[in-house]
Parts: sequence; C-alpha cells; structure tokens
Amino acid sequence: MSKEAVFEKAKQSIIEADEDMALEALAEAEAEGLDLVELLSHGYSAGMKELGDLFGMGEIFLPELIFATEVMKTASAEIEGKMDMSEVKAAGTLVIGTVEGDVHDIGKGIVASLVKTNGVEVIDLGREVPAQAFVDAAIEHNAQFVGSSALLTTTMTVQKDIEDALKEAGIRDKVKTMVGGAPVTGRWADKIGADQYCEDASDTVNYILEWIEKLN
Repeated sequence: MSKEAVFEKAKQSIIEADEDMALEALAEAEAEGLDLVELLSHGYSAGMKELGDLFGMGEIFLPELIFATEVMKTASAEIEGKMDMSEVKAAGTLVIGTVEGDVHDIGKGIVASLVKTNGVEVIDLGREVPAQAFVDAAIEHNAQFVGSSALLTTTMTVQKDIEDALKEAGIRDKVKTMVGGAPVTGRWADKIGADQYCEDASDTVNYILEWIEKLN
C-alpha cells in the first residue's frame, strides 16, 4: 500500500470515528516502514482538522466530534507508545482549563485534543480551575498561550480574574490569551482584555497556528 493510501486511510478512520480502521492504518504504516510522526500529522490530524472545520460550519454535531476525538486519542497513544515523543519538538505550549465553579469540560477537552494533534504541547488543567492555577502553569511550562472555557454566565468573571492575575505576575505580555464557552462573546473578550475570542475548536487551532507562524 502506498504512503498516500495509508495516510488517507488514517484520515478516514478519524472522519468515520472507526477505531479498528485507525489501528489497521497504523499497522500498515509500520509494515511499510513509514514515519509515524508523519502519519499522525498528515493522516489522523488531517482527519481531525477536517472534522473541526465541518463542526465549525455546523455540518456535523458534537457527538460525532466526541467519537472522533476518542479514536484520535487511541491512535495518538499507540503512536506515543511506539516512539520517543521527546524527539518531537512541540511547536508551542497551551495551558487550558475550565474555570473555577464550572464543571463542563467536553468542549475544552475537544479543543485540547485538537490542538495537541497539531503539534502543540497541551497542559490540560481540567475543570474547576482557579485563576491563579492558569498563571502558575503558564510560568512553570513557559507557555505561549493560555485558554479558558466558561459555560456559565456566573463563571465568566473568572476569565477576567485570569487576565488580572497574569498582569499581577508580570507575564501578561508574554502570553496570548483565549476565551471561549457558550455565553462568551467577542465583546466580552474585548472588555476583559483577552487577545482572542474562540467560537469553537477549529477557531482555537487556527488562531494558535497563525500565531506560531508569526513567532517563527
């Protein structure tokens, strides 16, 4: 099987959320001696990006994206287990979490997975994350990006607290901040001084990759 055919199979396995197909593509790539990082980037990640774009356009729904993300996680874990991922230089680092008081993290989880598959290191702080924890993680991991998700109007204010805490720590000008979540808007991002409002996962990935390109 040609390299292109294997990559296409990997891509389709994500689009169709077919775990068996994903593992078959990996086995075929190994049998052909293909570069597994390339397989991850041009195969599985390409499928995830296409789905992210379709989700952003409203052509597929959240459950389909969640199923595909699970297959993506399986494929990524298999590849990581077969090679030394320390050899793969991350393009940048994103600290992400759902803010304190908020337990909804499906959307944040999808963003984290999609960003990770695009070669960016992700420090996922989980949910119910206090503002200071975002700052501490950004400093510890020398992150270029800080993303926060708030699904409730009552928890949105924590996103402003993050902006304030970053300023207080003296690192606000060293990171790009992104805010998202159901009640969050571009106007809210402007009001609190965030760099970017991200409507969905593909929006977040595109913003991060554009900035990485500028930084390099």
